[in-house]
Amino acid sequence: METFLKTLPIAHRGLHDEALPENSIPAFRAAVEAGYAIETDVHFSKDGKLIVFHDDNLYRMTGDKRNVSGCTLAELRALRLAGTDAGIPTFEELLDEVAGKVPLLIEIKSMKGVEPDRIAGALADALEGYRGSYAVQSFQPFYVKAYKELRPDIACGLLATKNYRKGELGKFHGLKQYLLGRLKLAKHVRADFVSYNAHDLPAPWVTKFKGIKLAWTVRSKEEEEAVRPYVDNIIFEGYRAGK
Repeated sequence: METFLKTLPIAHRGLHDEALPENSIPAFRAAVEAGYAIETDVHFSKDGKLIVFHDDNLYRMTGDKRNVSGCTLAELRALRLAGTDAGIPTFEELLDEVAGKVPLLIEIKSMKGVEPDRIAGALADALEGYRGSYAVQSFQPFYVKAYKELRPDIACGLLATKNYRKGELGKFHGLKQYLLGRLKLAKHVRADFVSYNAHDLPAPWVTKFKGIKLAWTVRSKEEEEAVRPYVDNIIFEGYRAGK
């Protein structure tokens, strides 16, 4: 199991700030230089390429009102992040930049209509031969299960929060919130770790979980001190976490 999940603070979407946009090559480079592990996000483009971007929609980071899934890789490459010269990286470009220098925590974004086996297979293929340490996580439990079945040697984790946004889970929102928020599917999907919303800690179901525990997203030293008694490690942004 990847020891970095317990020992090395994880920079949320790279070590970003006003000058270095989240999930950009400059932010990843800064995290490498600072010696932090990196949390990042993967999406499919319209033409099935793995790209690094957090939101379903492009507007917040690029000003473009389209969805990621509605754009080809070429169209995404034409955009710029937060008014800088930085573009949206492909997953391959991220791997080339980091090159095993620091560990990666890769979040598979929930994508409508994308079957677990398809995204898990594409990600596993992209990581074939990669020499760096990494782990995989997702809010979508069956993405976690699919990747764990493909690569049982890789640490896979379930992202969760106590309260999901209204409508976020579709039909049967209340039941799904109960099952996901209380980690009822963690054992079924063979989760090695959980990443839980820092604002919802402590939580008895997190305490009872037998694997590694992470808190997201910690945004100050004060928040870090508050959650450290309940977790093994943190995913952070907006300051420099203690090592």
